[in-house]
Amino acid sequence: MEMDRSDKKRIVLKIGSNVLTKGTDHISRGKIEDIGRQIVALQDRYEFVIVSSGAIAVAKQFVNLESNGKEINVKQALASIGQPHLMRIFQESFRDLGLLTSQCLLSYSDFEREQSKKNIVNTINVLVANNYIPIINENDTVATDEIQFGDNDKLAALTASLLEADLLVIATNTNGICTRESVENNTYQTIDKVDDIASLTNEIVSSISTHGTGGMKSKIQAASIAQNAAIETWIVNGLNDDFMVKAIGKKIPFTMIKVESKKEIIENKL
Repeated sequence: MEMDRSDKKRIVLKIGSNVLTKGTDHISRGKIEDIGRQIVALQDRYEFVIVSSGAIAVAKQFVNLESNGKEINVKQALASIGQPHLMRIFQESFRDLGLLTSQCLLSYSDFEREQSKKNIVNTINVLVANNYIPIINENDTVATDEIQFGDNDKLAALTASLLEADLLVIATNTNGICTRESVENNTYQTIDKVDDIASLTNEIVSSISTHGTGGMKSKIQAASIAQNAAIETWIVNGLNDDFMVKAIGKKIPFTMIKVESKKEIIENKL
């Protein structure tokens, strides 16, 4: 018996560049297929909106641009070249699994205007209702926020908040957030559950991923945005096959950043 759409939980899945490249210099079709297969396996209970990085990483496979002196302009140009290639890989890989895709380019300014926010929500709701998976990226060619801020983590959190998602999943290249002490002594103990984001900040060891522009700091900032909207965040190792299915089944270590009680959220906003 098919579940009514209103009963499905909405997941905003943010996929980092290092997950899409599997830590190499090339986008991994196998990883994109893995994500598609998981969506197929989970689609009776969950609906998905994807926030994807990787446009710049894709472009670097094809071109080596001459710099005009401003690195940010080169990155914007690379994003412009890489974006259609990235979408083509998603479209082809997902289509083979019977999944439909759509592209949504957003800028942070879109989240500051009421009409823009309504348009985003209405458009994405129509897409999801018609079984299209929205794949969101920042409009890098005209905006610098994503490139400067952190690998689409903030964009994913703002999107999850705006769409009133049930869960934000940030797929990265570590088993969630590890304690500072365990990182320093190379034992890597994952913090499994936490609701106090300030305590997480103290555990971060500063590092930026190879392709991404973020790191754990931007993921914790994203989780804070989501938490303020009463949305739970999971930081999961997307390099694992079936990482979402395994995380939902509690079969792999990951960090769950829980939601404060509604009372705490109200008090924090006062």
